[in-house]
Amino acid sequence: MAGRYLEVMFTPPVREAQRQYYERAQALPPQPERNPLGDDEIDFIRARDSFYLASVSPTGWPYVQHRGGAAGFLRVLDPHRLAFADYKGNRQMLTTGHVAADDRVSLFLMDYPQRQRLKIIGRAKVLDARGHPELVESLSDAQTRPITERLFVIDVVSFDWNCPKYITPRYTAAEVEVSVAGLRARIRELEAALAARS
Repeated sequence: MAGRYLEVMFTPPVREAQRQYYERAQALPPQPERNPLGDDEIDFIRARDSFYLASVSPTGWPYVQHRGGAAGFLRVLDPHRLAFADYKGNRQMLTTGHVAADDRVSLFLMDYPQRQRLKIIGRAKVLDARGHPELVESLSDAQTRPITERLFVIDVVSFDWNCPKYITPRYTAAEVEVSVAGLRARIRELEAALAARS
């Protein structure tokens, strides 16, 4: 667990709630300004095909959006920076507008089958794709390049791994297909054996 994440999140009201319910608040030693992503975090991010992105509106309300793509579409540029291509959508521009006013964001990455989750906090900037063709090239593929309108670059402040206790395992259609492939092959084998007996 990266200490900077807890330092940012353990605000005075949080620490007071800890005292109320557990009779003491967690104490933290001084933390660095940023925690770089390690190998475990980088491997986890590269394997994800979706994540949730939270921003803060100028009215103070949080806003969460889902982002998805091919596994690895959220790119690790280095241990301190992430980036992804943002595609043409419903034209609401909520996250883009929020980040223009307050660059703080939170990412929530899930691996439901393995019951793992990684939370990342950072500061985002949004770039117009038209002004950064080389970055569009590196963050998109032939299919997504024509629909890339913006590029998000996130300076990572810190991260935290959560307890798996209440994560319900869920599987994609592709993961289910891999799991049942052996059963399907066995069914075909048995059907062929039955057909040969008739």
